[in-house]
Amino acid sequence: MKVKRIYSINQKKCISCGTCDVGCPQGAILISGEGKFSINYEKCVSCGICFRDCPIDAIEKREE
Repeated sequence: MKVKRIYSINQKKCISCGTCDVGCPQGAILISGEGKFSINYEKCVSCGICFRDCPIDAIEKREE
């Protein structure tokens, strides 16, 4: 059975730099009117680029 990785943005750590948004090849990172980033799980393919690119480790990974 293949393990699926789920990524999420820890809002307490996120500094809204936008690095995750720029690097996401699927356009799965959303930004709210308040400048908060989140992940659109319908578009996310769990590639991990946002996880690797985040300069402050605000993107967390869990496996299911």
